[in-house]
Amino acid sequence: MDVHDLPLSHVMQTGLLHCAPATPLREAAQRMTERQCSCILVIENQQALGIWTEHDALGIDFFNQQTRQEPIERHMSSPVATAPMHMRVDEAARLLSSRGHRHLLVTDADDLPVGIVSQTDIALHQGLEPYLRLREVHTAMQSHPLVLDGELLLNDVSEKMRLNQHDAAIVNTSDGLGIVTERDFIGFVALHPGTTSIGQLASRPLHTIAENAPLIQARELLIHHGIRHLAVLDGRHQVSGLIGFRDILMTADHHYLDELRDALEQRDSALAKSRQNLELAERVIESSLEGIIITDAQTRIEFVNPAFTHMTGYTLEEVTGKTPSVLASGRQDERFYQQMWACLQENGYWRGEVWNRRKSGELYLELLTITAITDQDGITQHYAGLFTDITHMRENEEQIRHLAYYDPLTRLPNRRLLEDRLKLAMHHAHRAHEPLALIFIDLDHFKQVNDTLGHAVGDELLMHAADRMRGQLREDDTLARLGGDEFIILLSSIRDFGDATGVAQRIISTISAPYAIDGHEFRVGCSLGISVYPDDGETPTALMHSADAAMYRAKQEGRNTYRLYRAEMDRQAQQHLSLETALRNTLEGHNGIEMHYQPIYNRNTGAIASAESLARWYHPDHGWVSPGTFIPLAERSGLILPLGEHIIDRVLSDINHWRKAGITPPPIAINLSAAQFWQADFIAKVEKKLKDANIDPTLITFELTESMLFERREQGMDVLSQLSALGCRIALDDFGTGYSSLSYLHKMAANSLKIDQSFIAALDDKTHDSRPIVAAISSLAEQLGLSVVAEGVETEQQLALLSQYPIDAIQGFYLSRPLTPADFQALIAT
Repeated sequence: MDVHDLPLSHVMQTGLLHCAPATPLREAAQRMTERQCSCILVIENQQALGIWTEHDALGIDFFNQQTRQEPIERHMSSPVATAPMHMRVDEAARLLSSRGHRHLLVTDADDLPVGIVSQTDIALHQGLEPYLRLREVHTAMQSHPLVLDGELLLNDVSEKMRLNQHDAAIVNTSDGLGIVTERDFIGFVALHPGTTSIGQLASRPLHTIAENAPLIQARELLIHHGIRHLAVLDGRHQVSGLIGFRDILMTADHHYLDELRDALEQRDSALAKSRQNLELAERVIESSLEGIIITDAQTRIEFVNPAFTHMTGYTLEEVTGKTPSVLASGRQDERFYQQMWACLQENGYWRGEVWNRRKSGELYLELLTITAITDQDGITQHYAGLFTDITHMRENEEQIRHLAYYDPLTRLPNRRLLEDRLKLAMHHAHRAHEPLALIFIDLDHFKQVNDTLGHAVGDELLMHAADRMRGQLREDDTLARLGGDEFIILLSSIRDFGDATGVAQRIISTISAPYAIDGHEFRVGCSLGISVYPDDGETPTALMHSADAAMYRAKQEGRNTYRLYRAEMDRQAQQHLSLETALRNTLEGHNGIEMHYQPIYNRNTGAIASAESLARWYHPDHGWVSPGTFIPLAERSGLILPLGEHIIDRVLSDINHWRKAGITPPPIAINLSAAQFWQADFIAKVEKKLKDANIDPTLITFELTESMLFERREQGMDVLSQLSALGCRIALDDFGTGYSSLSYLHKMAANSLKIDQSFIAALDDKTHDSRPIVAAISSLAEQLGLSVVAEGVETEQQLALLSQYPIDAIQGFYLSRPLTPADFQALIAT
């Protein structure tokens, strides 16, 4: 049954203290003191004429000794507020509140007095413990306590307390602070004259509590010490207020309980609106998603709800009479439970995380709250435990932590975890006076795999490579992925750099083995850079920088090999940064990049058919910088787009310069980078530049490599069609060096194919004879109606060998090197 539905007969005090109307006031007060009662009924002929309470004692004139001998009927309050014994507790609470009374006389069916109930009796049965835990002492205390000098006389004190409507006052004496309450004045009536100083009568010691303590703790202290009030201390340990049982009870506004009841009704529409019977309370417990377990004072289980059964697998019949240790997992030791029960005994509750075991044997983690349920004397009668299974929550947190420290694709440690491990390894190496090594690994031509076979195959390649590398390492070594195709190996506790080079050789060997992924068979290599602590760096950042620099040197010196860090590598990195800065400044100043033009000759007539524009860069500090240096630099640094814009503008400017000189130039080829080609507004930019320069689009040929189209083939074909629709010509450069696909070649809006110079150079190579390849490419282009350009022709013999194939045009040093705009103008003017 809901506590609010209890009849008064369940909460009232029986064994009434009463007296006759003629009883002297002193005698009545003495009887109240002996019985420690808060009131006495005045009864005549079994009828209650009035009531005299502790509060009424403040109205006594303590100076007048005769007053104490007056009959109590002169001082009693009348009539007495009554209530039938079957009245519900909540109705009695509203009755007391509306009339401003503190007591109700409980009567039986014949209107005879059978007991008395006070505000305190009602509140103690209203189940306020959860509410009190949610609030602190300062929310309920009397913030301006009545503080009196100990020299004040008893009669003056009673008058001050009555006029200020205080039920207690702090007394300041030479011996310290004390307290007097309304209950004390009952004893004063019987024993002390009004001329007694209050300092002699004040109770000591003055019990205290902190402002930020929970209200339930104040309630427990009051009950434990059997007192009515506590002094409240602020952060400086100064008295800032008083709090009594009545203050605590008054803060528990009945409207709050009504709102709480409404909230529970809204949360579960299946609950009935009435919360005044036991069946409704049981439904709330049964529908709760939290497991609930109730034990007796000896921790023997008396009740569990369905959520408990759902989470643990145990039914009520299986655990009744047993202790919660039936769920013990064995993960917590005896000390853990000792601390739990010590906290529970001291504070009345405990909250924390506990590993328990289901009936099936499965472990689970729960968030558990245990509350001690006590009677009016503070003696524990039951323990209530509420718990929630938080196993999945912890698993999710672990997963988040894993994502923060591990690469999601390869499941290897990421940069963050690597740096943590590297710091620890360096501290250990420093203490042990032993070296450690970092190996920086970059897969060779990984981008080509991504571009030609797709990112899915590229991801599979990374996972296969990671598994292969893991198999070559010791258990204590760390393999991490920095991103893309870059990996780092941390080798701790090595003897010398020879251990690191041995690992590097094994890594190169295992990475270089063939891969078979999604029906594709291919090989990739890797370039490795090795740095050793402490010689190549004394911080994680410096050591990684050194390994990175060594890796780049390995790429520069042939790939699929390893290099140890040397000091000049750092100088090369500084030079690289200086060169990037110089290129950026050059592009911003539009001065320093110029175009050279290499003629392309018609093989049959010898006339100039077209020319390829080639960027050349001269810098005052760096001199002539090779395109093989500054073009990759522009791609890595993000300068390729402004460089591409500059190249197109210079070519158009040179064409107009030649036209103004009265020369009709041949079509000029411009090499496109992938970044330029995939710009969303690339076609619009080209169209605008041609229109602004008033140049016929047929004078412009755009050269691009076939590998640029594989990632987004359909979109790339559309871009080429739009360029062709403008009137521009399309040439496929380096044809045959990538993963050529004939399925789309016949659909492509291309005008010519350029056979890569590597095939031309191998025409007379008996070991790697490329003539079948040249024959196949040229024949294919002829059948598709495409013109064929052989680039990189450097010898007379190569030119002669090409005569047997359907080649349309020749380009190479044998016929002409790239020329300055002025020299090219002179050539085409003849």
